[in-house]
Amino acid sequence: MAPKRFFLPKSLPWPVVLDILALLLWGLMILRYWVTGLMAVLLHPDYHWLAITAGWLLLGMAIWRAIALVRLRQTVPTEHIALLPRQWSLAILLAVAVFGLIYVPRPFTSDTALARGIAEPAGLTRSQPQRFVRNTPPEERSIIDWIRTLNVYPEPDAYADQPVNVVGFVIHPPNWPNDYLMVARFVLTCCAADAYPVGLPVKLSGDRSTYPSDSWIQVIGTMTTETLDQQRRLTIAATTLETVEEPSNPYEF
Repeated sequence: MAPKRFFLPKSLPWPVVLDILALLLWGLMILRYWVTGLMAVLLHPDYHWLAITAGWLLLGMAIWRAIALVRLRQTVPTEHIALLPRQWSLAILLAVAVFGLIYVPRPFTSDTALARGIAEPAGLTRSQPQRFVRNTPPEERSIIDWIRTLNVYPEPDAYADQPVNVVGFVIHPPNWPNDYLMVARFVLTCCAADAYPVGLPVKLSGDRSTYPSDSWIQVIGTMTTETLDQQRRLTIAATTLETVEEPSNPYEF
């Protein structure tokens, strides 16, 4: 008995071929974000496994459909109800996948933070404290740790002279004096779409123009209380301020 022979159909069912291509590109796009580490810019670490699993599943579906196309000589795609014509849907899926393979996502900037509004400690209810520990030494608290601490007890004078050591990006609030800037981070609860900024004022000994917006800095100092925008705010009196590299994962959680 002659072995079963594999061959491509004389007339390729292009809708099926495009389906396979869309599945393949989407799987490769997701896995590319994982391999390159760019997934951290788009998604909370708790959900990375879900995205990676989806990427492998899409890749497996593409391979399975390609094998089925060759072995079973599939020529007629399965019909289904769709909101858009099939050609439009495939075009959109392919265009997004190609864009995703080319595009390099970047963390949000200070302009985005100012547009979205910096979260005030007293109104910070979008994220439950995950890392707040009552006896965490002040010098080990991150920006979001300080904000969550303030959310528990918002009197700024209670933290006077406590040591601070935080890393974040620079924001120049337009209504603040030139010897003040804000050190900030975006907080991610699920994905980049729901990220919101939190930050702490920093009192400088010089002019803030030395530290451009969106540059990353490490601020070491002590806590004090200052009045900004007619509001008493917990502020870092900086003793050391250095420019640092953007961290591999720029978000807080």
